[in-house]
Amino acid sequence: MSHDKDMVIKLIGIRIRKLRTDNQLTLENLAFKADMDYTQLSRIELGKINTSLFQIYKIALALKVSSTDILNSLDT
Repeated sequence: MSHDKDMVIKLIGIRIRKLRTDNQLTLENLAFKADMDYTQLSRIELGKINTSLFQIYKIALALKVSSTDILNSLDT
């Protein structure tokens, strides 16, 4: 399935938020574990910024999931 850029950004943010809440982490906790500012993570989750693959990788490590677990949300 093909999505436009804005939809991809939103789907990735939704997936990150779901993984974070499933792991009972606050935004601040996950941001700390991923070594990023919580405001940046918030903007990613809200689909307001197009983040880098490296940031997705860091978030995945902090969530103890693979990067593909985040990117698989694009297959819906």
